[in-house]
Amino acid sequence: MSPPPHFARPPLDFIPPAYSAWVLRLVHGILPLLLRVRVRRWLPSGIAKIEATGAEILARLYHQFQEGQIRLVLAFRHVEVDDPLVGLYVLSRLVPEAARRQGIRLREPLHAHFLYDRGMPLWGGEWLGWLLSRLGGIPIRRGRRVDRVALKAARQLLLDGQFPFAIAPEGATNGHSERINPLEPGMAQLCFWCAEDLAKAGRSETVILLPIGIRYYYTDPSWTKLERLLARLEHLSGLTPPKPEPRSSRSPNLRYTQRICRLAQHLLGQLEAFYDLPPFISGRDEEEPRIEQRLAPGHFNARLERLLHRALETAETYFGLSPQGDWNSRCRRIEEVAWIQIYREELRHPGSLSPLQRGLLDWKAHQAMLYLQHMRLVESCVAVEEEYLLSKPSFERLAETALILFDVLARLRGESYPARPRLGWRGVHVTVGDPISVSERLERYCRGRQEAKQAVTELTQDVFSFQFLFPISRDPLQEERV
Repeated sequence: MSPPPHFARPPLDFIPPAYSAWVLRLVHGILPLLLRVRVRRWLPSGIAKIEATGAEILARLYHQFQEGQIRLVLAFRHVEVDDPLVGLYVLSRLVPEAARRQGIRLREPLHAHFLYDRGMPLWGGEWLGWLLSRLGGIPIRRGRRVDRVALKAARQLLLDGQFPFAIAPEGATNGHSERINPLEPGMAQLCFWCAEDLAKAGRSETVILLPIGIRYYYTDPSWTKLERLLARLEHLSGLTPPKPEPRSSRSPNLRYTQRICRLAQHLLGQLEAFYDLPPFISGRDEEEPRIEQRLAPGHFNARLERLLHRALETAETYFGLSPQGDWNSRCRRIEEVAWIQIYREELRHPGSLSPLQRGLLDWKAHQAMLYLQHMRLVESCVAVEEEYLLSKPSFERLAETALILFDVLARLRGESYPARPRLGWRGVHVTVGDPISVSERLERYCRGRQEAKQAVTELTQDVFSFQFLFPISRDPLQEERV
């Protein structure tokens, strides 16, 4: 008889950055393979083309950084798990090319220190923590009110690091190239701390914050693969497939939009039943909304918001938390409390525990894992939005929404990190925004607590206001082909 599984684990220690030049050279060398071939089941890959608008701006700023004139912070959009690979490609290939075109001499390698979620090595494997450390990354526990160890390390690299510093102000991916999550204020706060530290040290460098957008698109959209994916999702969810339509009856965009919305409505209804939610009643005095009202985006959004609140409330009740803040902050607080029960300081030296004590720790950790799944479900569902799809039913938005629903179904079936299907080769367009001088705003930041808070808010808003969209050159008839 095999021993019972151990659910409780040793504590999550800080992984110190340990940049290694040879590891970076190795990653740069195999980037074309990493971008095109799925080396890990959770990587979407399939990227055939990367282009950048504004690479010349990056080249000039990297030159100023290397000359000791500025400290540079890169605030990039975080759409997919592929984003870091795209960033590495831009810095190792496109920026050096832009520098040569301008006659700028840069010292290579071009790289950036960065923050990453401490949970990544938990699902990616210990090797991922080792790799991110050797690439100069700093892990941060986002659920903690203040992760002092991580912030201290980040502050030091911002001040004296060998490379600029990259931050994803959204804090997490949402799977949508054209929908931006609210930005977290930590990015702006780190920039002001850096400007403060430079001033205290009597140094003359200017702190520059540079917004960078990332947008994915399909170079050759495959309607056939999208059809297979939707048929698979309908089968897994128990939904009867729609009757085939003549190809000439409607554009594929409209047909697949209706199918995706129908699937999302069905999943929502199943989850409402799971959480024992009563039938949703709109603001009108009706026992049952009309069919056109049930399918309206506003009605769907209200039902989804009610469901997400119930899922988080289920976890919060177990962990003794009050429902405070937005979706993201509630998720992070639940995650942190669950981690405290799973990753135990007592297991740093497990030999000192009796079998009974170890068994009780495993029992508590197992319960924490189960209730943590309610929060994970919210993480998967929160990016589902009918209005986003209906306002522009392009192949990209259809594919993104279908893949998010794939993630939701995989989560409900117990697959934490499934291999996402590929719906065709993708391209990536990186857009570099206008540099923002943080040092010019330091005087206001230093006037007092209220002024500092306002300065952080305004800097965050300025980055959010940057338009991450760009025109895609594509045959306009392509959207109509099946």
